[in-house]
Amino acid sequence: MEHYTLNVGDNMISYTDQGVGHCVVLIHGFCGDSQYWKYIVPQLVAKNRVITVDIRGHGHSSTPKDEFEIMDLADDLDKLLTSLHIDRATLIGHSLGGYISIAFAEKYPEKLCGLSMVHSTTLPDTDEAKKSRDNGILLIEEEGIKPYIQQLIPKLFAAGSQETLANEIDLVKKIGCRTSELGAIECLKSMKNRPNRTHVLKNLSLPVLLVAGELDDILPLDRTFSVSGTNISQHTIKESGHMSMLEKPDELSEVLMGFLDNIIDSKMI
Repeated sequence: MEHYTLNVGDNMISYTDQGVGHCVVLIHGFCGDSQYWKYIVPQLVAKNRVITVDIRGHGHSSTPKDEFEIMDLADDLDKLLTSLHIDRATLIGHSLGGYISIAFAEKYPEKLCGLSMVHSTTLPDTDEAKKSRDNGILLIEEEGIKPYIQQLIPKLFAAGSQETLANEIDLVKKIGCRTSELGAIECLKSMKNRPNRTHVLKNLSLPVLLVAGELDDILPLDRTFSVSGTNISQHTIKESGHMSMLEKPDELSEVLMGFLDNIIDSKMI
């Protein structure tokens, strides 16, 4: 898969761009990269133009030069779409990618055809989660990214899947260990400080898909399904933890393809 680059201020953003048609942008989660979507892209690209993005400090993108918030990462997306002359797109964001997607929806709703938040939430961090972010920052500062990744990654997958998903877990660990320490720290800060954007989702009139994992220990179903409405679809992936794109890729692909087909058929693009 060929990677392209775009300079956004002092940051270099890496992305892939495949296929033709309705534009779909896939945004990975914390300490991930575009490879998270390796099973999903081949399915979606049959009918869509699919762009994957490595956010600041992740994947092939550069180490960030300064502090940033979630909205800054949404602005990066806007600059990328503008540079590619894409007026409207559907965003599909996993976890942190979902936080970026809903921030984009708050600032640039006219540029969206649809929005999917996969294992994500519009709600802010709980006090417990904020404490965990602080502990993560301290661990990375004192010991580096690798010890942090070693204790983080097993929690992302459903309990009991360590053997059956050994290759996927190993891949995610390798990706995580390549994340820049500053990028990881800044993302932890930005996730801790993100505001409640539930009102943004409530006010959207475009198609929305919320996806949760039945066995997700990171994000309970009720925090993913924080909003309901006639334009909002909710789907729970059985026997999946926080990483359905790698744990249950066929089911996630099917759900996403149905969502995108509905957007195309309804002429929302």
